[in-house]
Amino acid sequence: MKQQRQQRGAGGPLRRVQIGNALSAFGSGFTMPYMFVYVDQVRGLGSLAAGMVFTVFALAALAVLPFTGRGIDRHGPRPVLLVGAALASTGAFAFGHATGTPALLVSSFLFGAGVTTCQPALATMIVRCSTAATRSHAFALQFTLVNLGMGIGALVGGQIVNVADPASLTRLFTIEAITFLGLALVTGTARMPKAQLSVVQRQGDGPTGLRALLADKAMVRLSILAGLIFFTCYGQFESGVAAFATDTVGTAPSTLGLAIGANAVTIVVLQMFMVRITARRRRTTAMAAAGVVWLGAWAMALVAGLIRTETMAATVAIVSIYALFGVGESLLAPTMGPMVADLAPARLLGTYNSGYALVKQIAIAVGPAVGVLLVGSGTWPLYLAAMAGSTLLIVLLALRLRPYLTAEQDNAAPAVVRTPAPVRELQTAA
Repeated sequence: MKQQRQQRGAGGPLRRVQIGNALSAFGSGFTMPYMFVYVDQVRGLGSLAAGMVFTVFALAALAVLPFTGRGIDRHGPRPVLLVGAALASTGAFAFGHATGTPALLVSSFLFGAGVTTCQPALATMIVRCSTAATRSHAFALQFTLVNLGMGIGALVGGQIVNVADPASLTRLFTIEAITFLGLALVTGTARMPKAQLSVVQRQGDGPTGLRALLADKAMVRLSILAGLIFFTCYGQFESGVAAFATDTVGTAPSTLGLAIGANAVTIVVLQMFMVRITARRRRTTAMAAAGVVWLGAWAMALVAGLIRTETMAATVAIVSIYALFGVGESLLAPTMGPMVADLAPARLLGTYNSGYALVKQIAIAVGPAVGVLLVGSGTWPLYLAAMAGSTLLIVLLALRLRPYLTAEQDNAAPAVVRTPAPVRELQTAA
């Protein structure tokens, strides 16, 4: 029984963590698409105030993530998750009742800080509740549930929103506040087992905090690669590509919604299939393959731009872009999270997960600004060329990362058990 438990993960605690992931995603999807409309139209504060709200939301992540990692390493992920859920719940509730710009900015900061704090805590919980054999599956399931949760949340939230009725938006944010309390109740009270550690993770000496992360050449390279991935795909998903589709190609908003739905369906259908494929491949190969798939997506974007007068063909091309993005995302979900976990010493799991989340937040904040600027200025061929060049760089960096990883970290270790050679905890940068 104990051996089966180790093979399958931590059972009950892992299920509660995944339910928490779904609740958190549902809450985000429930309100995020409507925050701009709420500030701009419902409260009548204008687009400048709405932009400030999103800026503060992003800055909150940069402010709290360095402390989040340290807190997880010192006190464990559960207390940090409870703090994050409390901040997010308070921020969401206050946001729904705020009527002026100062109150909205304070609420947005609390909201963003709470949401951001929960992410590395949940990722660390997944590591603690899984084994090396089950970790890729656990992270892939997390990614699937996050997409489902956000999709369902956006769908349900859309039925509640009424711009002419401010109370409907207040109700929306109040419900989201309740979902974060549910996250605290379901996941924040789960008893965490000890993580199954690799040889590298069991080492106890060396630098601590962000110094350790920056001294790890493999983690630094992975962070650069992750930043490029989030900038090129996730940072363009609902901004640059959406602007290109609507402004340049002339895609109707309803068709854009269909394309985003195609992305979610692609992920849900392919995710577990991709888990089985990536389980037999190097993680660096899977990341490079995602880049190749995304090159196909940018090629379809070029086709859509060139044939935009042919409405039906251009629509098919736009939907294909989002579907191909989904294929690449399905390849990455079982690889990047587990690789961060395998690179991190056990005492620094929180620091590594928070550092990874920080890179993600910066890239997702910068990506939309660059994408919308290039498309909005009418230079869409330059936009597509820049994104295709960035995607080629993803493929190159993924393959160049390979020499800095151990066989276990790159999922290249043979199935048979062998005595591992001594491995240093960190590869120090020159």
